[in-house]
Amino acid sequence: MSLKMNQFATLVDIIARLRAPGGCPWDRKQTHTSLRENLLAECYEVLEALDEGNSERLCDELGDLLMQIVLHAQIAAEAGEFKLGDVISSINTKLIHRHPHIFGSVEVRDAEEVALNWEALKQEEREDDTSILDSVPRQMPALGYSHEIQRRVVQVGFDWENIEGVIDKLTEEVSELKQADSQELKAQEFGDLLFTLVNIARRLGVDSEAALREANRRFYRRFAYMEEVCRQRGVNFGDLSFDEQNSLWEEAKRGVE
Repeated sequence: MSLKMNQFATLVDIIARLRAPGGCPWDRKQTHTSLRENLLAECYEVLEALDEGNSERLCDELGDLLMQIVLHAQIAAEAGEFKLGDVISSINTKLIHRHPHIFGSVEVRDAEEVALNWEALKQEEREDDTSILDSVPRQMPALGYSHEIQRRVVQVGFDWENIEGVIDKLTEEVSELKQADSQELKAQEFGDLLFTLVNIARRLGVDSEAALREANRRFYRRFAYMEEVCRQRGVNFGDLSFDEQNSLWEEAKRGVE
């Protein structure tokens, strides 16, 4: 059998065959629910490839993510829920509706005005009694969710006038955290502090989720460096004093980006 490996239809046919009677036992066993973790993992692997700037890996990971989408569509088609064509029709319709400056007669000045129009068009699509925050997935990572709901409310004018006001708020939140006298209150004030930090990141054009991922990676690389230095010097990291560990950390910061 000759397959055109660069054709989307080939992927659709492969997934259908894997799910068909006599197909792959693992694929046939899967449901929307059982694939949740797989879908999330593939999304994170795409993000990691983006953070690395690795285009070859990004190409591969996007393929894995696309496979998950087609697999969900196949499961839905078998259950009579919807077909892959419905998925494609839905996104095509949505894209055309939300780009009237391309597919219609609306004129825009810049990307910022496009974003404002996008939110206005999304509001038209919502039921009258729904919040502009309802469509933000609550299962998003907390920093990303915080960034998105703050971005949404800015579109309707709910925001500080300048970043100085947000920084003043950050100082206030730090003070309230210091004064918290119960574990419950400490957790609440710490959450408020994180929320304010995300607001500052948004205003600076920083993706807080990506920034924290990169900080985690830097910490990992530097701590691994310290472990390797200790192995080379024949010492146990846990036996070092705080000052010795701190000195080694400064060495790691100089030696590892």
